[in-house]
Amino acid sequence: MSGVIVSMRRTLLSCTSLARNGLVGGALAALLPAAPAKAADLVDTLSLVMDFNRQELAVLATALALLGFSVVAAILLMRTRVRTAKNEARLRARIGELQLQADRFGALLFAEPQILISWPAGDDRAQISGDIALVLPRDSSPQRVLAFGTWLPPEPALQMDHAVDALRERGDGFQLTLTTAHGHMLEAIGRAIGGQAIVRIRELSGLRRDLAETHLRYKALSDETEMLRGFAAAAPWPIWAKGENGALTYANPAYVRATEATSAIDAQERKLELLDSADRTAMERGLKDAANFTSRLPIVVGGERRIYDVRAVNVGSGSVGVAIDASEADALSSALVRMAEAHRRTLDQLSSGVAVFDGQRRLAFYNDSYRRLWDLDRNFLDAHPDDSSVLDQLRAARKLPEQPDFRAWKAKLHEAYRAVETAKDTWFLPDGRALSVVTTPNPEGGVTYLFDDVTESLDLARRFDGLIRVQRETLDSLAEGVAVFGSNGKAQLFNPAFVRMWKLSSDAMRDEPHIQTVEGWCHQLFDDPQVWRQIREAITSIENRVDVPLKLERKDGSVLDGMIRPLPDGATMLTFQDITDTENVERALRERNEALEAADQMKVDFVHHVSYELRSPLTTIIGFAHFLSDPSTGPLTPKQAEYLDYVTKSTNALLALTNNILDLATIDAGAMKLELGQVDVSKAIELAAEGIQDRLATDRIRLKVEIAPDVGSFVGDEKRVVQVLYNLLANAVGFSPQDSTVGISARRTERSVVFTVTDSGPGIPADMKDKVFNWFESRSQGSRHRGAGLGLSLVRSFVELHGGKVRVDSIVGRGTVVICDFPTDQAAHRDAAE
Repeated sequence: MSGVIVSMRRTLLSCTSLARNGLVGGALAALLPAAPAKAADLVDTLSLVMDFNRQELAVLATALALLGFSVVAAILLMRTRVRTAKNEARLRARIGELQLQADRFGALLFAEPQILISWPAGDDRAQISGDIALVLPRDSSPQRVLAFGTWLPPEPALQMDHAVDALRERGDGFQLTLTTAHGHMLEAIGRAIGGQAIVRIRELSGLRRDLAETHLRYKALSDETEMLRGFAAAAPWPIWAKGENGALTYANPAYVRATEATSAIDAQERKLELLDSADRTAMERGLKDAANFTSRLPIVVGGERRIYDVRAVNVGSGSVGVAIDASEADALSSALVRMAEAHRRTLDQLSSGVAVFDGQRRLAFYNDSYRRLWDLDRNFLDAHPDDSSVLDQLRAARKLPEQPDFRAWKAKLHEAYRAVETAKDTWFLPDGRALSVVTTPNPEGGVTYLFDDVTESLDLARRFDGLIRVQRETLDSLAEGVAVFGSNGKAQLFNPAFVRMWKLSSDAMRDEPHIQTVEGWCHQLFDDPQVWRQIREAITSIENRVDVPLKLERKDGSVLDGMIRPLPDGATMLTFQDITDTENVERALRERNEALEAADQMKVDFVHHVSYELRSPLTTIIGFAHFLSDPSTGPLTPKQAEYLDYVTKSTNALLALTNNILDLATIDAGAMKLELGQVDVSKAIELAAEGIQDRLATDRIRLKVEIAPDVGSFVGDEKRVVQVLYNLLANAVGFSPQDSTVGISARRTERSVVFTVTDSGPGIPADMKDKVFNWFESRSQGSRHRGAGLGLSLVRSFVELHGGKVRVDSIVGRGTVVICDFPTDQAAHRDAAE
């Protein structure tokens, strides 16, 4: 009893101490782990009591009040200790049994070399047990065991990683057979047991290894067989297998469809064959003689005859075969042959030399142009020589470019057989020809040579380049500004004159500016929007491309004469010429011409007016002179008669001069009209000669008249023709010396009547021939001739009014010949009169 009291006293002290530290509940829970519900109530009560432990007096009072309860607690504690001791003894015995059982299982588990790797649920840390040296050296760390890539090849290591991840994440078990990097065969089994992921790895050896290898081979063979069966079933070609006796043992669906069977069994039972008897016999013979058979045969499938490539081979005691549809290939092959033949015929028609060498560098094809280009023997080429032989023969004939190292040159040329891209070169032959050589590697091996004679092309190119340079130099030296704009409106060509004329920058023009940009630069000199719009439209338009003349008066006072000219290539040339000086001169000349025309008109008007005013008094004087000379008016003294004769001659001469001036003025005014009719040539000459009889007698000049018998008559104004002949005779008499001869002749040609008047006067100098027909142009040239210089002017005017021509042939000192042509065509008269 005293022991119980001592125990209670110790318990009380312990409770007091625990209460001070706020740990009463924890202590009681430790002391009474198996107490009944009353013990729990006691703990709650003590916890409430301990809440007043803040003051020492409260704690002591509470301890005294619980003294009785502590006795009960001590008794219960003793019972609990006794029960705990018994449970502990049983637990130790059980643990011993479990330890023995675990040792037996461990001994059994590790009776053979293996590794166990376990991952508790929710824990990434792996526990490894077993013989690590199974896969790695004994001193290796467990971390290397979990790094499968350190001791397994890449593919098995990746397979192991995926299997372990699936086991840990979803509990998927696995069984793998692995081969290490050192050649060891391992078995890896993964299972989810008791909430843990466990992987067992052990080495396969002996019978198990053999079984595993056999299993693997069987599985691989089974997979391969299944794959082949699936391939045969999916293949679109008929595939079959036959036994030793030649009976059908397998047929795929394509074979079944080709033989129109319902199934493979139906084809076997009915012994349906794909080939006809002759082809089967040939196939059996080939399999017997060479263990294989290959041929392209026609087979009727679905009522349609098609071409198949049939291949069969002996396998074991039987044979297998396949028929591949080659109808399209056969058709393509035939088409390829025809196309190749067509290409050969086409290449034979080319002017370019073509030679094709195969992969063995032997000549496989050549066209006739190639043979003619190199002048090679056809028999030599038909023998399919190699590339080197052809080059050597050409070199011996000095038909190849001269080379200092021919072997190196040929080796470089033969690099085309190993090249992948086309190469181009130009050969300059000793005979002066230039050849363009293109070497093209063939996809199937070999090289194709293409030879073109470019001698003429190069010559034309040189000439063209020369012409371009000449054109450039010509444009640069032109005073005209020239610019060429393309169809896109950009400047393509220009010369320095254009740049200077518009005060532009040569560098800016080389950048090919657009016409709108050039227009903006030129606005400072010329800003007429209508003209610039016309230039833009002419340059950029597609239709209505015609020459457009321009005349620009710029702000600086200069005047440009321009032209927009479309070129054949779609471009447009714009030219400008500075005509400021020409324009100023033209303007001055125009003003002067207008002034001269006004003065000439004034002269004509004056002459016409004066001549008209002179005719009235002259007519009166002439009338009174005739009246005085009439005997009825009374006798005149000799002196009076002489004076009256002088008056009459002078007034007649003045009247003739006045009439001539009036005629010329009328002709110049365009008012002269001819009175056309039949002109008798003989009569006209006679009338003209009568007018100069007194002058002929005075100067002792003989008139010689020659009229052709067939001259006849022509249409003209007889009065004006007589006036022409009179003036010509009077002029000839005036310039002829005394005791000389003046001649006049007339003859008819096919289209005219020709009058010729000759004299023996001093002749006309060369510088005077163009002036003898001008008004008032009269020079005596040392003769007795005196006149106003209107006679020949009237001659030319009247002849030209008739549509004829007048010409003068004269040699100084030998006389003058004047020839007048009067046309016999009435249309010429009408045109002249109009």
